[in-house]
Amino acid sequence: MKKVEAIIKPFKLDEVKDALVEIGIGGMTVTEVRGFGQQKGHTEIYRGTEYVIDFLPKVKIEVVVRDEEVEKVVQTIMKAAQTGRVGDGKIFIIPVEDVIRIRTGERGEKAI
Repeated sequence: MKKVEAIIKPFKLDEVKDALVEIGIGGMTVTEVRGFGQQKGHTEIYRGTEYVIDFLPKVKIEVVVRDEEVEKVVQTIMKAAQTGRVGDGKIFIIPVEDVIRIRTGERGEKAI
């Protein structure tokens, strides 16, 4: 099993969620996060004072899937989240040793 983490632009969340549901992904965790990379942030002026906004709002989507589903999930996220501009985000693939469903005690792929 693998955990796929995607950091994307917030306005792309619904598109990515709908695309994942369409390929059969039944659950995900979404977290509002802030960060910067190549995008670096920007400067805003408020009431005549200039402020530097270093950390930009992003959304992190986490999905745990079977090994054979990883590439399909990655391609789906890339297609739905891509705008072609700096700041589209990143995808991380992390090995998952075990999953346990708290309610039933099921383990492994049955608990996904």
